[in-house]
Amino acid sequence: MSPPPVNPVTTYEHFSAHISLKNRVRSLIRNGAIFALSLTRSMPQKLNWIQFPYYHHVFDDERSGFEEHLRYMKNFGDFISLDDAVDVLESNHPVNGRYFCITFDDGFKSCMTNAMPVLLKYEVPATFFLPIKYIDSSVENDSELCSGFFKGEEIMMEFLSWEDCRKMAQAEMSFGSHTVGHVRLIELSEEEAEREMKESKSIVEREIGRPCHHFCSPVGHPGIDFLVDRDPKIAERLGYKSFATGRRGSVRRKPTPMLLERHHIVAAWNTYQLRYFLSL
Repeated sequence: MSPPPVNPVTTYEHFSAHISLKNRVRSLIRNGAIFALSLTRSMPQKLNWIQFPYYHHVFDDERSGFEEHLRYMKNFGDFISLDDAVDVLESNHPVNGRYFCITFDDGFKSCMTNAMPVLLKYEVPATFFLPIKYIDSSVENDSELCSGFFKGEEIMMEFLSWEDCRKMAQAEMSFGSHTVGHVRLIELSEEEAEREMKESKSIVEREIGRPCHHFCSPVGHPGIDFLVDRDPKIAERLGYKSFATGRRGSVRRKPTPMLLERHHIVAAWNTYQLRYFLSL
């Protein structure tokens, strides 16, 4: 008997179809509340800040939405690379200006096919955090791996190849570590966590030929997915210059590179959702 056909996710509509009815209803209620709250919010234009919006995917039906996001943000601040953002934050001077620093988690193929053309069009630098085990996999030859990325969900994902990453690096994009196996650091011993960070850093540098200065904790909720008092220190000891989390930040305080707060954004969202989260 021949194996079932491989159907990787290429649209947000396909991806969101796997969300349970309960969670879809919850999301609709939440979005309604955010819309109402966003009416009283505005982008902070009298403060100096660096904000860190991050995405996971830009599927085929999200590309126009992602472009709209970049146009929207461009009205309120300049785009800078993660390297430049960390340099600003580590200096003894206050932030002077308003900046957005875009990052992507998980290394999905849509980063190359859909995000890159838009980033290049608007001359926006971005950093892509790579889960090493999944890079260079294929849905044809590694179907079990690609379909097992989202635990408990039958979602087939395509990932970047190393050749994709090298082409993106030539276009001045940068890459960081998202561990080897996309693991929750809190479930690992100190030695295991260090091994994940060290090995992934080494492989990124070997494959792309450039230093890997930045680490991102998978999922990234402090105290839930990583140990705040342990894991950033391990990353710093290994030579990382930043440790990115999944906790939202505030424009009213200066970000900390080794516990970097970021705003999770979905390219399918409307701009009112950006206005709400980026005004926090």
